[in-house]
Amino acid sequence: MAFWDNLWQGRASDFDSGSAASNSIELTRRRPSVSLSKQGAATGNLRVNLSWRMRTSDIEDRSRQGSSLLRHPLKLFKPDVVQAHTQGMVNVDLDLGCMYELTDGSKGVVQPLGGFLGDLNDPPFVKLSGDDRFGSGSGETIYVNLDHWEKIKRLLVFVYIYDQTPAFDRTHAHVTLYPSSGPRIEIALDADTPQARSCAVFSVENVKGELIVRREVKFVYGFQAELDRLYGWGLQWGRGYKTKT
Repeated sequence: MAFWDNLWQGRASDFDSGSAASNSIELTRRRPSVSLSKQGAATGNLRVNLSWRMRTSDIEDRSRQGSSLLRHPLKLFKPDVVQAHTQGMVNVDLDLGCMYELTDGSKGVVQPLGGFLGDLNDPPFVKLSGDDRFGSGSGETIYVNLDHWEKIKRLLVFVYIYDQTPAFDRTHAHVTLYPSSGPRIEIALDADTPQARSCAVFSVENVKGELIVRREVKFVYGFQAELDRLYGWGLQWGRGYKTKT
């Protein structure tokens, strides 16, 4: 159990939702939104973490190939032919990003691609910690400075697969929000569109002075520009590349 869980375990009853066992709120299709303001969590830094791992079924399928490797040991050094609909292991690089619109009309994006890492204490009050290309335990994290929430009109946090095999349905990805107070908020990227390359995960909107987090989990087959059109952001997009590791 993480330190955060210990810190807030005793206060679970102070909030109008959440799991007593895990001190978390899961946003689902049946319950898609939660108010940060009503949770008393509309201040401080909101931490948004993306993590992913291969589904255990894929790993188990690989383990069942062990007997074949005993008969054909050279197969150990032969890479799999990777297709999104097969059961082979997939190399996936998930990136976390955030489109923002401030109350002064300024718009933009925070994302690893292009090095748009943002700023926490100045506009857009959104900061990306870095780029995790390998699905490590820490994943990728975005911070939102909610001490300036009155300057934020709306945010759209999204995830996309950078230049790799589309395989959202096999990455077991989920996004967790850690407010400054109260239970964490969990959103699973339960994909049913294997060929999708991008997913709008959740939005944050300033609705008459109240900060509302809404589950989106909408998959598209394109990249950020398609998400932009879906949500009417109106940004100009171009093809970007990462530096090689």
